[in-house]
Amino acid sequence: MDDKSLRNIILEELDWDPSFDSADIGVQVSDGVVTLTGHVGSYAEKIAVERACARVKGVKAIAQDIEIRLPSLKKTADDQIAKRALDILAWNVSVPHDRVKVKVQSGFVTLTGECDWQYQKEAAEEAVRKLSGVVGVSNLVALKPRAFASDVKRKIEDALKRNAEAEASQISVSVVGGKVTLEGKVRAFHERSVIESAAWAAPGVLEVEDRVQVTG
Repeated sequence: MDDKSLRNIILEELDWDPSFDSADIGVQVSDGVVTLTGHVGSYAEKIAVERACARVKGVKAIAQDIEIRLPSLKKTADDQIAKRALDILAWNVSVPHDRVKVKVQSGFVTLTGECDWQYQKEAAEEAVRKLSGVVGVSNLVALKPRAFASDVKRKIEDALKRNAEAEASQISVSVVGGKVTLEGKVRAFHERSVIESAAWAAPGVLEVEDRVQVTG
């Protein structure tokens, strides 16, 4: 698929997604690498735009330069954002809220602390990014698993085989300590995300180096 056709398909996907207004989003494509520009009204919308783009077949990589322009009514003091962030983390059963700390400066939220699992770290970020007034999130929560499974490589490979979107035979997995390295080729950008998520789901994984190439 040529870049012009891919750009038109991405624009159609952005227009179709109801979770954000695509009117102020710009799209440029060069050799399958997509650059997103423009502005949105919240950090959650910014993430939604990137995810919508990643769903399109033929996208090999995404460079995002989208600005967040908060409506004046949505601007919130840092202490109020911090309090609501702590409250929403306490309500989220997926997050060990007593081990996650929150810092807010000019609407930018920094999460620190420790979790046992990658999904807990991701759940904490997912929760706070939806808060009004948030312009960005830096997730510095460290993974401190209580035990490292010796068969983590097998668990990842089994997870890939179960997933309909991942070609397990095309992916190699190597594990050294708590670091997983993924190599191989996939046909679509979103397949790469599926594979990386499978790796993070294995117990004891501290780091994932994703070397998987998108060929579609």
